[in-house]
Amino acid sequence: MFKQLKNIDTVARLQRLFNIVLMLVTAVVLCFGIYKSYDFADKAQNKVHILYNGKVLAAFTSDRKTNLPVELRDHIKTFHEDFFTLAPDDGQIDTSIRKALYLSDNSAKRVYDNLKEANYFNNLISGNINQQITVDSIRLDMNAYPWAFTCFATEKLIRATSTVTRRLVTTGKVSDLKTETDRNPHGFLIQAWEILENNDIPQSK
Repeated sequence: MFKQLKNIDTVARLQRLFNIVLMLVTAVVLCFGIYKSYDFADKAQNKVHILYNGKVLAAFTSDRKTNLPVELRDHIKTFHEDFFTLAPDDGQIDTSIRKALYLSDNSAKRVYDNLKEANYFNNLISGNINQQITVDSIRLDMNAYPWAFTCFATEKLIRATSTVTRRLVTTGKVSDLKTETDRNPHGFLIQAWEILENNDIPQSK
C-alpha cells in the first residue's frame, strides 16, 4: 500500500514538473510570437509600394536620423547652387536668389544686399557673364546643434572670350525647422552664413 502511495506521489510530482515545463515553453513561444508580430508590424509600416512602369516595386523608408548628414549636405549644396548659379538675366537672378533665400536666414539676405549694392549682379548682366558653381565638398560638425558647416566650391565666370575660375569657401550653421514645405523640402535653415574666400585661381600656362 505504501509502495502504491509512493508511486502516486512520484506521478503527481512528475505531472507538476511537466505542467511547469509546459507553461514555461508556452510563455517563451508566446513572447516570441508577440516580438515577431511587433517586428513584422514595424517593417510593414516602413514599407511602401511604388508603381513604376506598370510594375509594383517595394521600397523601405528609413529613420531621418540615419540620413541626416546626407540631407544636410543636399540642403547646403542646393542653397549654394541657387545663390551662385546665375545667368546674365535679371529675371533668372531674382528667381534663383529668391529660391536660395527660402533656405536661409537674414545672413544670406545681407550678403545678397551687399553684392547688389556693389552692382555685382548688374555687372554680370552688362558683361553677359554666366556664373556657375560646383560644390566640391562640405564639412559638417554633427557634435553640436545647430550643426556647423564649411562649404568648398569652385566658381566659374564664363564670358564670350574667357573663363575665370574662383575658389569659394563659405561657412555657417544649419538648424532644423521641423517643418517641410515645397520651397524648403528638407525643412532646414542656414544661419550665420558668410563667405570666407572667393578668390581667382591662377590659370596654369
